[in-house]
Amino acid sequence: MITLDQLKTIMPLIPKNKVDTYFKFLVMAMDEFKINTPLRIAAFLAQIAHESYEFKYMSEIWGPTEQQLKYEPPNKLAARLGNTQKGDGYAFRGASPIQLTGRSNFKMCGLDIGLDLENHPDLARSPDVGFRIAGWYWNKRNLNSLADVADFDAITKKINGGFLGKKQRDSYYAKAKKVLGIT
Repeated sequence: MITLDQLKTIMPLIPKNKVDTYFKFLVMAMDEFKINTPLRIAAFLAQIAHESYEFKYMSEIWGPTEQQLKYEPPNKLAARLGNTQKGDGYAFRGASPIQLTGRSNFKMCGLDIGLDLENHPDLARSPDVGFRIAGWYWNKRNLNSLADVADFDAITKKINGGFLGKKQRDSYYAKAKKVLGIT
């Protein structure tokens, strides 16, 4: 697996007052979702480091921005996310280190991990649930198989829908691989 010192080297900006708690839940989630080889761990950590700004954010910062307003119905993006009620955009904004977004995703994830995230979306912002969500999301999109063949760009595209933040994601990946002894 990974040590606390390795995690701190990969993500030196992790909030110092939360690192021990986060590490415990991170390791539990990685174990639950079989993110358990150096390549899988490196890819997973790189992606969630970028998405959460090294675990600084377990919830999307809400402006609302122009993009975030599209989370609210009626809107094509809102419909795609399953956001059907006024306020869904905010309630189901990005959560967990992987920034799960949308009522439909919260519902599906909650059903799979045994929590009512649709009626209690703030649970997704707690570290114990948040790291499980990140692992669930990773597993649901079969990202271990892409990590196993080091197809990091394909992982980025499945998480982001494109390549937003590619340079930073790639930098985290290179650092994680080095720390984990992957050549």
